[in-house]
Amino acid sequence: MDRTTHDHPSTEEQPLYWRIAMEVLGELRDRTVPPGERLPGERQLAEHYGVSRETVRQALEVLRRDGLVATDRRGSYATLSGPPLENNSSLTFPVGARDAEPGAADRATVTWEAPPPEHAEALGLAPHRPTLMHRYESAGADGRGRRSAVTSFSAVALAEVEELARYRDRADGSASAQLRRTYDWMRRAGLTLHHRDSITPLADAPSVRVTRQVHDQYARPLEITDLVVDTQQGALVYEFTLPSAG
Repeated sequence: MDRTTHDHPSTEEQPLYWRIAMEVLGELRDRTVPPGERLPGERQLAEHYGVSRETVRQALEVLRRDGLVATDRRGSYATLSGPPLENNSSLTFPVGARDAEPGAADRATVTWEAPPPEHAEALGLAPHRPTLMHRYESAGADGRGRRSAVTSFSAVALAEVEELARYRDRADGSASAQLRRTYDWMRRAGLTLHHRDSITPLADAPSVRVTRQVHDQYARPLEITDLVVDTQQGALVYEFTLPSAG
């Protein structure tokens, strides 16, 4: 389905808000913002395009009028056809997380501490600056199929995602902290998620390390996770959902 805005002014007549509407529409069509995905807030869009919030409001109204975006109490989201990003099961949090099995030993906790140096560098954090960290461990009932993951969150993620920020005051490493909805929280905060996974065999063990880095539509880092999987006892399964031709 190829919907276009009506009453298109000539290039000479295009007001600023119309040009912004066309830029947002381009991102909707090339799936930079997938169907069902929340758009960034008015303030973020205004900063991104270098315009006022009133200009952004007028641009969104153009797109709403043509049914290209919809708005509810949580903000605006794309309504072009195609499956939403939430259907992509490769983006479960943390990478490598699996459904609990009967008798399985799963544990997830959060702490507030300085991340590993490579995490700090990837997230743009100053050395020794603390941040929210998530630790995940899982093994089958017989102790086999062991996997563990360590995630560090960026200052951007904690500032933009209210649900994550709430964990700071209880991040003592003792209480259980299931953050399986982390990516949903990020999307609902208006962040479009892009991720890169790299897989590296470990030299001294029959295991592999999967490193996932996630950033938003403005290339700001959100989180980095290192997952270690025992390849003799477990396997990773990646599933991908491609959008329709539109």
